[in-house]
Order: sequence, then C-alpha cells, then structure tokens
Amino acid sequence: MVLRYRLTLEARGLAASTINQRLAAVRRLAYEAADCGLLSPELAAGIKRVKGVKQLGRRCGNWLTLEQCSALLSVVSGDEPSAKRNRAIVAVLLGCGLRRSELVALTIESVQTRQGHWAIVDLVGKGGHIRTVPMPLWVKEALDQWTRAASITKGKIFRAVSRRGNVWRGSLTQNAVWHVVTTAAKSVGLDRLAPHDLRRTCAKLCHSSGGELEQIQFLLGHASARTTERYLGCEQNLGQPVNDRFVPALAGLSPP
Repeated sequence: MVLRYRLTLEARGLAASTINQRLAAVRRLAYEAADCGLLSPELAAGIKRVKGVKQLGRRCGNWLTLEQCSALLSVVSGDEPSAKRNRAIVAVLLGCGLRRSELVALTIESVQTRQGHWAIVDLVGKGGHIRTVPMPLWVKEALDQWTRAASITKGKIFRAVSRRGNVWRGSLTQNAVWHVVTTAAKSVGLDRLAPHDLRRTCAKLCHSSGGELEQIQFLLGHASARTTERYLGCEQNLGQPVNDRFVPALAGLSPP
C-alpha cells in the first residue's frame, strides 16, 4: 500500500522532497501505531524499509544585488500607512532574513536591545527552533515609521490596512506578504521574486560583506551549515561561472 502511495505521488509529478516528506509522515505514523500495539512490528518494519525518491540535482536559488535591493526599497516608499508597512516588510525580510511565517508572527515585545544592539529576541522559527536575530538600524527605522503611523504599541507588528488607510487589529497573512513582495518586485522589473529570495539575498550580502559562515547560520537559524552554504550559493558560483574563463578563437569574442 505504501509503495502504491509513493508511485501515485510520483505520477502526480511532485518534487522528490515533497514525496519524501509525505513518506516520512507515513513511516512515523506506522512507528507510533506499532508502539501502541495497533500495528504489528513486522508490518511497521516493512513500511520503514520503503525507500524515498532519489533527488536528482537541486533547484537554483535567486539572489538580488545591493542595487536591486535599494530599488526594491525605493518602490515601497511613501507617506501612506500601507506604504510604510510594505517598506518595513521588505526591510525586515532583507535585513534580518526572516521567513514569512516568522514575519507575520513578529510582536513589539520581541524587539529588544541586546549588547547595545537592536535584536528580535527569542524568535520561534521552523521546527520550534529559538534564536535571536540582530536588527540593523535601517531596518529598525523602517519598523518605527510603520508602528508610529499605525499607533501600534503592543502585539503583532504587521497588520492589515484598509483602502482608506485604517489599520485593522488582525495580523497580516503570509499570502499578503507574498503579494507585497511580488508586486514591488514587478514594479522594478524583477519577475518571479519570492519572499524567501529576500532571505537568500540577506545571507548572500552578509557573506559578500565579510560575514562569517557560523554567524550567518545563527542569523538564519539553520541546524546545519550545509543548508547555509546552499543559501550563499557556494556550491555553484553563477556570478563568475567557470565556463566563462575560456573563449574559442572562432567565437569572435576576446578572452576575459
């Protein structure tokens, strides 16, 4: 049955990581059922032996340059409450490398000072991991402009804004964050830019500015340094590709 389930997922054209994640949930359920006496240990062991799908290669990430980041921030500038909120959203994603789920759950109380520097303290991230994220001054200024305009003194920082400029009590949704980023990106000619690409950009700019890999790992909240290296694009350098180092004579181009 589990093998047929895997074949069904493969027929749907799902990614290998998605299929393996769902198979892991089935294995865990079988383990818990066997532990409670609802499933025989032999059957649970057979389910555990069902192999996942081999992942062939890895999709390329998307990173912005410092100039593109500046253009993105300039697009979301304005005096309206919604513009100040959108600028603060882009600033936090770029400057702090937060995930969408972490951004919408951000509260006023979590922004504190540590060692004379602003930081997001005890942020609960993916998998329940807790970390503290430093906050640059330019991000804090964008955040203060939004909270002052919206008169937010406690609770969730990012909230919905009506067309008339009224700030609602309900917190912002992750889909709304996606809409803010993609709309701003299209305004500066950046197609297919996702909020998670700003998290990758934060890691890349930190590394190119001399940031240590270990500190970037702490910033992003990764359990493995290998994951952080993928965010930095260390595995394949598309900015200076190796096949740009030679030019055949008949190509009509001068060598680099």
